[in-house]
Amino acid sequence: MKHIKINSGAAVLLTSLLLAGLTSCTKNFESYDTNPSYLTSSQTIAILPTAFGPLEQSIYSNYQTAQNLSADGFSGYMMSPNPFKSSYDLNYGLVDGWDRNGFVDQYNLVMAPVSKIAAAGTPTQRPDYWAVALLIQVEAMDRVTDRFGPIPYSKAGSSITSVPYDSQQSVYNQFFLQIDTAIANLKAYIQAHPGQKPLGTNDLVYKGDYTEWLKFANSLRLRLAMRLVKIDAATAQAQAEKAMADPDGLLSAPGDDALVAQSGGRNNDIWTVAASYGDCRMNAALLTYMTGYHDPRLPMYATPATTSAVAAAAPGGYEGIRIGALVDKSVYGVYASPNTTTTFTQTASQYFMTAAEMWFLKAEAALRGWAGAGDVQTDYEQGINTSFQQWKVSAGTYVSNTTDTALAYTDPNNAGNNDTALTKITIAWDNGASDETKLERIITQKWIAMFPDGQEAWSDYRRTGYPRLFPVVNNTSGGTIDTKTQIRRLAYPQTEYTTNGAAVNSAVQTLLGGPDNGGTRLWWDVNKGNF
Repeated sequence: MKHIKINSGAAVLLTSLLLAGLTSCTKNFESYDTNPSYLTSSQTIAILPTAFGPLEQSIYSNYQTAQNLSADGFSGYMMSPNPFKSSYDLNYGLVDGWDRNGFVDQYNLVMAPVSKIAAAGTPTQRPDYWAVALLIQVEAMDRVTDRFGPIPYSKAGSSITSVPYDSQQSVYNQFFLQIDTAIANLKAYIQAHPGQKPLGTNDLVYKGDYTEWLKFANSLRLRLAMRLVKIDAATAQAQAEKAMADPDGLLSAPGDDALVAQSGGRNNDIWTVAASYGDCRMNAALLTYMTGYHDPRLPMYATPATTSAVAAAAPGGYEGIRIGALVDKSVYGVYASPNTTTTFTQTASQYFMTAAEMWFLKAEAALRGWAGAGDVQTDYEQGINTSFQQWKVSAGTYVSNTTDTALAYTDPNNAGNNDTALTKITIAWDNGASDETKLERIITQKWIAMFPDGQEAWSDYRRTGYPRLFPVVNNTSGGTIDTKTQIRRLAYPQTEYTTNGAAVNSAVQTLLGGPDNGGTRLWWDVNKGNF
C-alpha cells in the first residue's frame, strides 16, 4: 500500500501557494505562509483557472485509505485480499492513520484553497469561478460529513487555537445555501456570456461548460435532499422539488456524467489499488447480485478469478471476497478484480456522479409522491437503461426479468465464509408490490448502477438498509459496532483531539449523539422505517 499523490503540473504553481505551510486540517487558513508576489488579488484571479483541476482531483485524495479500505468495502463493492493488520477497517478495527486521510485531506486540499480563492476577491470579481469552487467544495465536504458526522465547516480556517464543529444539520443547510449561490452565479454568467467556457480544459470535469455545471448543481441538491428524508422530510421534499423544477435540469444522459480526467501524472485510483498494488478485489455482495441477475454490465465492472479452482465456485468465474474474511494475499489475490484492463485503466477518468443515479433518485421521489418526479416505473427503468448506456452495454431483456435473484455465496477456500442469498428481490417493476419492496428494488438497482462510488453507496445503505449486504465475517471492533447493524460512521482522527481537542470533545458530547466510534449513527441515519 502506498499513498496516492495529488496531481501536479501546471496548476501546481497556484495550489502550492494556496497550500503552503499546511499542518492542521481545520486551523487558520490565513496564517499559512504564502508568497505575496503571487497572491495579490489580480494575479491570483489571472491564474486561478489552473487551480480547478487539482481541486477536482482532491475529491478522491488518498483514495486507498480514505475510501477503498473503508466505504468501498462497507458498501459491498470491493474487498482487499491483503489483511494489512489483524484488526483494520474492513473487519471494523478502525485504523486512525488511514481514516484520518478521509477527514484531513478535504480541509487541506479543498477548503483551504477555496478559502484563498475567496480571499482573492473571486466571489465578486469572478462569481462564475466562485460557483464552480463552491460546488467542488460541497461535493468534497459532503463526503467528509457523511463519513464522520458533525464537522468544522462554517468556522473552518477562522482560528489558530480552536475551531468549533457544526452540527450535521447545519452543514447540510449550508450546503443548500452554497448550491443556491452557485446556481445563481452560473445562470447570470450564462445569460451574459452565452456559449463561453472560461475555465476551458483547466476544468477536468466539464471543460468549462457551465450548462453542465448547472445540471450537476441541481443533481447534487437532489442527492443531498434525499439523504434527509428520514430525519427532516419537509426539507428533503422542498429541496428535491426545487432541484427537479429547475429548467436547467439534472444529469439525464451519460454525456452529463461528472467524472474527473487524469492529468499531471496522476493514475486512476482503482487501477492503482487493484492492478498496481494488488490490494483490491471485488466484494462477494456485488458479485452474488450481478451473477444472479445475469447482468451484462458485469464484464465491464470486473474480471474473473485467475485460477480454475476459484473460478469454478461462481458463474463466469466472478468470485468475490466477503467483507471481514480472514484473507491472505497469496490465496485471495486471485479472486475477481475490478476490470483494470479495459474499464478502470491507468488513465481512465473517475466518476463521482452519474445520470443513472439521478433517475433512481427521481424514482424514489416519485414513490414518495413528490412534485416533478414523474412516474416511478418510468424513472426506475430509465435509471437502468441509462446505466447500460453509460457502460455501452445492451440491456437486452434485463429490465423485464421477473425471475432472477441474487445467489448464495460459496468461498472455495473457507466454508466459514459461505452464506445464503441476501434477498429474493427481482429486477422487473411490480406496481402491486408494497412501497418497501419498491424501495428495495429501486435502491438495489441504483447500487449496481453507482459502482464504483462506494462512499455514496454506503450512505444509501445506512439511510435505507438497502441493498441487503453480507455482514462482516470477523468483527474486531470490541463490541462498539454491531455486526448485524453494520458500521455507521468513522471515528474522528486523533489529530483532532491533540490539535482541536476542546472543539471535538464538545462535538462528541453535544452534537454527535453517541460515543465517537463506528457504531454511532449520523444525524440523518435514523433507526426507523423508510415510510
